[in-house]
Parts: sequence; C-alpha cells; structure tokens
Amino acid sequence: MSTNDNNPLLERLKVRELVENWALWRDAGDWERFHTVWHDDGVMMATWFQGHFEEFIKVTIDGWNKGVSILHFLGGNSVDISGHRAISQTKMTISQRGLVDGILCDVVCTGRFYDFIEKRGDKWGFVLRQPIYEKDRIDPVDPSSILKIDQNILSQYPEGYRHLAYIQTKLGFSVKRDMPMLKGPEVDSLYKRGSKWLAEGKSSQ
Repeated sequence: MSTNDNNPLLERLKVRELVENWALWRDAGDWERFHTVWHDDGVMMATWFQGHFEEFIKVTIDGWNKGVSILHFLGGNSVDISGHRAISQTKMTISQRGLVDGILCDVVCTGRFYDFIEKRGDKWGFVLRQPIYEKDRIDPVDPSSILKIDQNILSQYPEGYRHLAYIQTKLGFSVKRDMPMLKGPEVDSLYKRGSKWLAEGKSSQ
C-alpha cells in the first residue's frame, strides 16, 4: 500500500507544495533548490523551449543574465493521485516583459500547468510539465505609447498564446505552434495521456 492511501490529503499537499516551489524558486533565481523539484528524466515544455529540465535551467539562467523577464503567478490547484503517480492542474498566469519594436511591453497569458508527477522513494518530483495556454494580451508598460502589432505575424500563432508568441518571436525565440489550449486536439490528447499516466500508476502498485 502506498503512503498516499494512508493519508491522501498529506500527499496532495506535498504535490501542491512541489508546484508552488517550482514557481517561487524559478522566478527567484534559486537554481540550486529549483533543481530539486525534478526527477532525473524530467522534461519541460514551453512555447520557447522543449526538452530536459537540466537544459531548461541552463537556458533560463542564460536568459536571466541577459535580462529576460518571465514570471509566474499561481491560482487554484487540483491533484489526482493514483498509486505513486499524480496529475496536478494549477491555474496560472505567465507574465513576460520585453521590447516590441522599441516599446517596452507586458504580455500576460492565462492558463494551467498540467503536470505529470511521480513519487520515487519518498520524493515527489516533476516528470513532465506541460502548460495549457488559454488566453493572453499585450500592453505597453507606458500607456501613452502606441504599439502597432504586425497582424500578419500575430495571426501565424494559435489564439491561446499568440501575443506571448509575438513578443517571444520579437525577442529572438523560436516558438512552438501546436501547444495545448483550452480546446482542441492537442489538449484532448494531453488529457488522454494524463488518464493513462494515472491508470499505470495504480496498476503498478
């Protein structure tokens, strides 16, 4: 019997703490502790990066040192646990600040973190973090500035994160164009993967 069978509330709280530590330590630049939230095979998916968490930390530090500003704010959280595996969904916003055609802008994207989390030994850790992008907007930091969006570029990206993609493209990032959104085949496929992940966690007890 797994420990979460004895105290499911405690296990869900541990998963929630893991999710909160990810955002706090990453945004604070506490890279040593940020490293600890992952399992060795952990993978990070984002609009601008997809790959192993070690490389994600490396490129995040590189961006941090160059002044790239990306912050995360967390909201409600739901955790499903099956055996030694969990799927955590957390409401969040991604806030990125940067220059767009010489104008300092903020982009705010609202969505969810959809996390594949596993308990190995006594440690819960991330195996896969997959954001779901629901809607976003862009605003000049100085409200008197006039920002002229190139609609031809903007329209090339999915509706759920097109303004985030726009600023990231302007900053030189290559943006993935088939990330999960509120609706669509990508998010439907993600939910199926999550259900399979949980079922396999129960069956392997």
